[in-house]
Amino acid sequence: MDATDLSRAQFVFTVSFHILFPAFTIGLASYLAVLEALHFATGREPFRTLYRLWSKVFAVTFAMGVVSGIVLAYEFGTNWSRFSDLTANVIGPLMSYEVLTAFFLEAGFLGVMLFGEGRVSRGLHFFATCAVAVGTLLSAFWILSANSWMHTPAGHTIRPDGRFLAADWWRIVFNPSFPYRFVHMVIAAYLATAFAVAATGAWHLRRDRNDASARVMFSMAMWMAALVAPIQLVAGDLHGLNTLEHQPAKIAALEGHFETQRGAPLILFGWPDQAAGVTRFAVEIPKASSLILKHSLDAPLKGLDTVARSEWPPIAIVFWAFRVMVGMGMLMLALAAFSLLARVTHRLYDWPLLHRFALVMGPAGFVAVIAGWVTTEVGRQPYTVHGLLRTAESASRLDAPAVAASLLAFIVVYFVVFGAGVVYILRLMNQPPHRGETGPERGQPVRAAGITPAPAVAEQIATGGGEA
Repeated sequence: MDATDLSRAQFVFTVSFHILFPAFTIGLASYLAVLEALHFATGREPFRTLYRLWSKVFAVTFAMGVVSGIVLAYEFGTNWSRFSDLTANVIGPLMSYEVLTAFFLEAGFLGVMLFGEGRVSRGLHFFATCAVAVGTLLSAFWILSANSWMHTPAGHTIRPDGRFLAADWWRIVFNPSFPYRFVHMVIAAYLATAFAVAATGAWHLRRDRNDASARVMFSMAMWMAALVAPIQLVAGDLHGLNTLEHQPAKIAALEGHFETQRGAPLILFGWPDQAAGVTRFAVEIPKASSLILKHSLDAPLKGLDTVARSEWPPIAIVFWAFRVMVGMGMLMLALAAFSLLARVTHRLYDWPLLHRFALVMGPAGFVAVIAGWVTTEVGRQPYTVHGLLRTAESASRLDAPAVAASLLAFIVVYFVVFGAGVVYILRLMNQPPHRGETGPERGQPVRAAGITPAPAVAEQIATGGGEA
């Protein structure tokens, strides 16, 4: 592997860790806003208990997302300086808008959200929670706008020296693939969070089926899965049709179609042999691919034979990553349907098979997020800006041993630091939610601040009671 290949591997590794945390924070922030709104409306204690439990998970996840994101910013300068130089006039402002709107909004209200309960009014605390939720969505908006521009560049001009200049910011921000990518990613984040929450609820229901907070947690997550998973199916289909229009080579790669043909089959499984230009051991559904992509059984579909081999992405990676994503989606739909059956038959909290299924599916949303990201980004190769700037022209001039050493260092540090963070999150999720659950600011030893509380107040703080 040369320095460019190693830089790609390093970016894949670091961004694969990073993408999990923003996806979780996007879903959790909205979930927390809903929980607080429901507590306002009903006064039911389980909603407050769950808010305090999941706010602790959110705090840790948010911190790890910020730290892992900073590393990516440095990599743009160290490993991809040529890309940063040529696209700075477009990508730079988009990243700045993300900081000025989303990050400042999150940073401004995160402290109030996490530590303000009992110290500010209930209305202000709820507003802070909603502001953080909006901030996470704004962050996704700008990041995905920049990423989508790299897939479907628009609204720019190119100088003779190769630098991209902004000509129409409206077309840059709302480039052809952005609406589809944004909706698809936000729904994916909500589903990943829903299945993580459902697995946690199922875990606690297996311990105590009468736990009111576990029941609420599991029921809300299953409603989200049942309502949103079918919407994701439609959003994914529309995103695929948009990709077919603007990146037909990517669609041909993920479908495993090397030859242009009428009535193209849907290849369920097989092994794409890129060197030979054929998908071996293919298990097919005749004409189904043409039906899905062109809505006609005999419609022609372009294959990779219409594209020069130098323009082909790594086909096997794209092919299998797409199938992992779709497979996870089908399993999510199955669990959602299973939960509706359990709800109708009044067995939602008393069906061990459903709870085991939910436990197994806990990480499914995150697996689908990574698989979808790999499909999208590897399918864009050999370009960083599709059709205009090749990956080989985007990398910094580095020595391969230096990049290899930094990659190994990242692997060791990431697995230690973020592995410990994930273990801590799992320990938080393992704790049974109970009445009087403390938030991130509660239950801390007051003596650490040099104050010795009165016995009655100390007892209230230790047990999570009272508002002081």
